[in-house]
Amino acid sequence: MSERLQPGDVAPAFTLPDADGNEVSLSDHKGRKVIVYFYPAALTPGCTKQACDFTDNLDLLAGAGYDVIGVSPDKPEKLAKFREKESLKVTLVGDPDKAVLEAYGAFGEKKLYGKVVTGVIRSTIVVDEEGKVERALYNVKATGHVAKIIKDLGI
Repeated sequence: MSERLQPGDVAPAFTLPDADGNEVSLSDHKGRKVIVYFYPAALTPGCTKQACDFTDNLDLLAGAGYDVIGVSPDKPEKLAKFREKESLKVTLVGDPDKAVLEAYGAFGEKKLYGKVVTGVIRSTIVVDEEGKVERALYNVKATGHVAKIIKDLGI
């Protein structure tokens, strides 16, 4: 089971392919705050709701100095389909080997319909301009989560 991050921890560096196969690194965003959110699978109802909520609020978040990166274990081809089908504007990256998901504590045991399973733990990590964890939220709900982040961050 991967270790959960705490505020003040250094956010693990990563470089992952986006929906177009281009590499996206956390270090590309140095000097800006980054909301890195982890979701189980593209093209599923909850993950679609969450990605659409982030897209709908992207201008507001960007205006407040936040970039948004969504991470799932999907391959770039599936992310591209997801982006096109839902008109998403958030940066989506794929982590098929789950190394980044594990580094962020977003992969492990969770309860699904009352059963314990191993999988992606829906999580959101807010990284500050220096690359440190500002907030670490685990087992978040897909619906209403973006509105809660905006409220909690005082945007």
